[in-house]
Amino acid sequence: MATMHVRTIPYGTTDDGRAVTRFDLLAPDGTGVALLDIGAAVLEVRAPDRDGRLANVVLGHRGLAGYLANAPYFGVVVGRCANRIGGAEIELDGRRYPLAPNEGRNQLHGGPGGFHARVWSLDAAATRADDERAAVTLRLASDDGDQGYPGRLDAAVTIAWTARHELELAFEAQCDAPTVVNLAHHGYWNLAGEGAGTVDEHRLTLRADAFLPVDGELLPTGELRRVDGTPFDLRAGVRLGDVLRADDPQVAGARGIDHCFVVARGDAEPDALVEAAVVEHRASGRTLRVRTTEPGLQVYAGGYLDGSIVGASRRRYRQGDGLALEPQRFPDALRHPHFPSVVLRPGETYRQRSVFAVSVG
Repeated sequence: MATMHVRTIPYGTTDDGRAVTRFDLLAPDGTGVALLDIGAAVLEVRAPDRDGRLANVVLGHRGLAGYLANAPYFGVVVGRCANRIGGAEIELDGRRYPLAPNEGRNQLHGGPGGFHARVWSLDAAATRADDERAAVTLRLASDDGDQGYPGRLDAAVTIAWTARHELELAFEAQCDAPTVVNLAHHGYWNLAGEGAGTVDEHRLTLRADAFLPVDGELLPTGELRRVDGTPFDLRAGVRLGDVLRADDPQVAGARGIDHCFVVARGDAEPDALVEAAVVEHRASGRTLRVRTTEPGLQVYAGGYLDGSIVGASRRRYRQGDGLALEPQRFPDALRHPHFPSVVLRPGETYRQRSVFAVSVG
């Protein structure tokens, strides 16, 4: 009998009457992940500290109502195209497509009805558990014209929790006409525990020699700027609180960090997992390591959390209370031909893998 297992629990219904389900991916040591089929949202990641005490280390809402709105995108999969698209418009193969705006004149994370707001379908045949991992596969069909995007896209994400305390996400997508796709998991981490306050005392190390500067709308300027001599040089590890209060126009304009970093992949194969980030919290002993196949890592330190949301622990989330680490392609990529492509064509398969490993030391 498998030692890992999947538990299914009803979680209410959407405003239009669709049932929402919670899935618990459980290990015998009490660790595990809870997720919903709405937005493929990760609700909880339960992991031990150095004394073996378990805590949830990701931010999330108290109930379904929060996930139906979910303006901060707690734990969800965002798409069809993650991050910002300037002017809520793309040009593909000489044709312009207006998109649904939801951040001023721009589109953020796929639009107001993006993948984060949908109920995904369970692929029961792909749900499994054994001695090493428990996994659930969720699927979503996005029709031609959805949020303005051309072509039908069929997407899938497999979310797993392993006996080694790793949250794994594997994405695939296919289309029937040329389109764009850039999927990302938008989890907010706090290794001190959900609702424990700011992430100032976390130490962040990034395997990135360059980052994408942004303009006043947080859109990339197109420059790939070396981190040398900037507050974004995190290659040796820096206390987050020091970075978030640095005297720098890029820091001030983003209320801290809300930037895409160029992952130093070296000679790694395109589908190889490369370590992109390490987060350490010395008081608890927890360390988070992020490995990914993606060329970019969007880092967002919760600068726009304003206390209006009461989280799962019944505490208000305030500025800097969580750290989002989002492996993805670069934002607004179609406007910058030197960025990695986000175009997907019929006959091709979009793939991404990312692993978030929690350990103690």
